[in-house]
Amino acid sequence: MRSTFSYGFRPGRSPHQALDALAGGITTKRVNWVLDADIRGFFDTLDHGWLGKFVEHRVADRRVGRLIAKWLNAGVLEEGRRTRSEVGTVQGGSISPLLANIYLHYVFALWARRWRKTQARGDVVVVRFADDFVVGFEHREEAEQFLTELRERFAKFGLTLHPAKTRLIEFGRFAAINRRQRGDGKPETFNLLGFTHSCGKTRRGKFTVLRQTVRQRWQAKLKAVKAELRRRLHEPLSVVGSYLGSVVRGHVQDYGVPMNGTSVVAFRQAIGRLWMWALRRRSQSHHLSWERMTRYIDRWLPPARICHPYPLVRLGVITQGKSRMR
Repeated sequence: MRSTFSYGFRPGRSPHQALDALAGGITTKRVNWVLDADIRGFFDTLDHGWLGKFVEHRVADRRVGRLIAKWLNAGVLEEGRRTRSEVGTVQGGSISPLLANIYLHYVFALWARRWRKTQARGDVVVVRFADDFVVGFEHREEAEQFLTELRERFAKFGLTLHPAKTRLIEFGRFAAINRRQRGDGKPETFNLLGFTHSCGKTRRGKFTVLRQTVRQRWQAKLKAVKAELRRRLHEPLSVVGSYLGSVVRGHVQDYGVPMNGTSVVAFRQAIGRLWMWALRRRSQSHHLSWERMTRYIDRWLPPARICHPYPLVRLGVITQGKSRMR
């Protein structure tokens, strides 16, 4: 049975659909609290015994189970030495995302769906992408109960929540008002799939979920591009321009969501400045003006734009009245 709130590594599902489902759920449901959870070392602690049982329940052909068992028992080759383990799967391996989905389908998804139907009195929104998941609640006491029972559930299957990275925060349309009245300051933020989520307002003053590029990812990408430009210092202008164009294009496709335009524009400008820095390093007596550099940027770097629709627009097209947030 499929989980409607699971998006990672599944046909017809994408990270942006998961992001839209979460934003749409928080906006349209009575969400006041958000559980931002992190599984400690999930790919390193996945239990082979339980995974084998889940695969047998899912797939009738026992040969598939034996093949997966051999895959897991093959171990990891590091510096010429093979290491075997009774737990974990290779992170980055081609089969690891599939095994992760199977494991968390039984350990988390089915349990969370049953918990929501049988124990929740208020609205509950669940979105999972591989081993990352966020849960929104209407009532704080239900959020705390869910978190307590989730820890117990995970312990049965060899999983633990990271104590420092798992947080229950006040978040939603009334969070800013309630916290201001108590003198607690602005609502906290949380990160998911490369975006920092925060409470905001539209131009008309309505509540919305702001999604902005995680600053650390933004900086890490620029650092990697700078190192690559140093390596490509003497390559032809067209080659470097084509490379940087692909970098900007990929960034726009990943982060060009509504209300994140300022960050996308700033990234393109930063790439342009790095390119100018690299071109000037080619010679100690450079004569590259900013006017000339602007022509290079306009020719090779695609424009920064918003290429994704608003969450409720995309969800309305995909679901056609059938919620993917429930």
